[in-house]
Amino acid sequence: MHLSRALLSGLIATVTACGLAVSSSAAADQGHARTREAMEVMVEQDGVPGVLAQVEDGAGAWSGSAGTADYTTGRPRLALDRYRIGSLTKPFVATVLLQLESEGTLRLDDPVGRWLPDVRLGEYGAAVGGPQRSVTLRQLLGHTSGIPDYAADPALRRTYFSPRFLAHRWRSHTPEKLIERSLSRPPLFPPGTRWSYSNTNYLLAGMVIERATGRSYAAEIERRILRPLKLEDTALPGTSSRIPGQHGKEYSTLFVPGAHPPVRDVTRLNPSLAGASGEMISSGRDLVRFMRALVTGRLLPPRQLAEMRATRKAGSTDRYGLGLTERTLSCGVTVWGHDGTIHGSTTAAYTTADGTHTAAFNVNGDWSGDTRDLFEAEFCH
Repeated sequence: MHLSRALLSGLIATVTACGLAVSSSAAADQGHARTREAMEVMVEQDGVPGVLAQVEDGAGAWSGSAGTADYTTGRPRLALDRYRIGSLTKPFVATVLLQLESEGTLRLDDPVGRWLPDVRLGEYGAAVGGPQRSVTLRQLLGHTSGIPDYAADPALRRTYFSPRFLAHRWRSHTPEKLIERSLSRPPLFPPGTRWSYSNTNYLLAGMVIERATGRSYAAEIERRILRPLKLEDTALPGTSSRIPGQHGKEYSTLFVPGAHPPVRDVTRLNPSLAGASGEMISSGRDLVRFMRALVTGRLLPPRQLAEMRATRKAGSTDRYGLGLTERTLSCGVTVWGHDGTIHGSTTAAYTTADGTHTAAFNVNGDWSGDTRDLFEAEFCH
């Protein structure tokens, strides 16, 4: 499928004129009016295909949508649609690793080389500060390892973050090969001295889980999180290109610059390119349930939850802990959660510290999906 941005704008305008652009399970509920307005702005002004919201607060559950789930059929986005969540996979991986620490299987300050000696991280750490600076599990989860992001590798970006992606979207990847792209480059800084987001950290974390338990990180996430919380819409697809169950389409401009790049349907892709850093599929309902359970202590003992929430500066308004972002909104409200982007999909889920107000948003496009205004509208109204 190949549509120009100009044509898509016309389609969105037509859908809006027909009264189909915004739907809600509680259309009469004015408590989320500003959120609905912010969602419409993203569709009408930013040109994204559609936005989906799931919120739970003191007034109960609310879902809303704007735009379309499918440019071909024009169907609206539906509350139980599933979608790829990208880096929102990271809190799931971090939770499992912290559970293993609470059980005494490993320690956060273990050198990664203790668990993955074949990855040669000991030499990597020594190269930037000696054995005392070896990369630790804590530094992986908190993005303070100094290991470069494999997704920033120039050769990989030329292939997978450009129109060439269409010819390579079915290819399978192993974490070992992806990690090699990072370890062949100089470290960004001595481990533990600075913060820099790196997907490589979570590929390594997934491998540590497998080495420590004898089971894949996917099996451990399912056993420890998905089944206990009854997250029935959530899946770790591995190398499968399908989104199981009810879902719409996901669209990408394939990172082509310019005002009106072509838009492509990238719903089907092999997510092993993301692996433990971003392969998961979920729904708004499941993300709200997971995030609320995480911050209120249903998944981690108090000491491990405190470790997860011990943050350092990671941007102008954000701080980052161990797989968890602390964000202070313009009205002073602090929320906890994570963002996630993968080809065709932009997702974010955040909750207040007491879990009483939780929201998850998804945009089924990857070119203009900053969800911050949605959270401002929802939490600061």
